[in-house]
Amino acid sequence: MATADRKIAKVDSAEKAQAYWKTNIRLILGLLAVWALVSYVAAIGLAIPLDGVRIGNVPFSFWMAHQGAIVVFVILIFTYAKVMDRVDNKFDVHE
Repeated sequence: MATADRKIAKVDSAEKAQAYWKTNIRLILGLLAVWALVSYVAAIGLAIPLDGVRIGNVPFSFWMAHQGAIVVFVILIFTYAKVMDRVDNKFDVHE
């Protein structure tokens, strides 16, 4: 009977690991989508349409490419760390 219990534990463990990585990859893809929107859409794609919008004395797209993107990237790092901490606790793989 112990062998059957081990097989069940291995299946549960494999399913748990697969669900953990699926959650992790989904989070990474979501954060990469935000990164792409900020980097390419806000800074490059909308450069001409938002040229009239100014932050200080510089156009919005220039500010976003040089300052805003950095702020968003740091926020993404902290968001990933915070969410992954919760995911680690949920799947019982925390430190």
